Amino acid sequence: MFPINYRDLELMLQGRGVNIAHTAIVRWIQAYAPELEKRIRPHLHPGNGSWRVDETYVKVKGRWTYLYRAVDSCGQTIDVLLSARRSTAAAKRFFCKALGQPHTVNPCTITVEKNPAYPRAVAELTEDGELWRRSQLRQVKHLNNIVGQDHRRMKRLRRPGLGFDSFRTARRTLTGYEAMTMVRKGQVRRIDGRAIRAQAAFVAGLFDVAG
Repeated sequence: MFPINYRDLELMLQGRGVNIAHTAIVRWIQAYAPELEKRIRPHLHPGNGSWRVDETYVKVKGRWTYLYRAVDSCGQTIDVLLSARRSTAAAKRFFCKALGQPHTVNPCTITVEKNPAYPRAVAELTEDGELWRRSQLRQVKHLNNIVGQDHRRMKRLRRPGLGFDSFRTARRTLTGYEAMTMVRKGQVRRIDGRAIRAQAAFVAGLFDVAG
């Protein structure tokens, strides 16, 4: 949730009487982040039908990968997907993943930038019946500023970290970042985005532990 590296978090916990190595925190994130994201999804407010889609770069073990991200016109997170390639197949995989989430709806409009993979992916998904035939694709850069601004939140969280040494580590860690970002945005029903105690109790409740 906050831009802090694992070694600093280790010291903060030690100051509160909890002796834990930063490597253990890393292992916890790898184990629990995907499950956290999965359990949060059914509790999210429904997004609207105006999707803003873009991808940003993430370096994994010295190589660039692509983090596909979508928000709606209110800035609420729809979904994310880390991909080794920037291609039509990756774009289709991302759209299918997003459409399968319990809080999403088939979009009326999909706003993207100039990546040529998006029109091909949308055309194929429409032909396959995955996308609503009246969904409108718009390639308008300034309308996508909202998702560009949202990328900055993820970059701020990644910056203090130790980097990613594998695709699996990156995918699981980024999943956790996005899950907690949705909580902080106030996307969880009946939980205010500024109510830290309520958020902590909500997450604890998802795993049936004392808050």
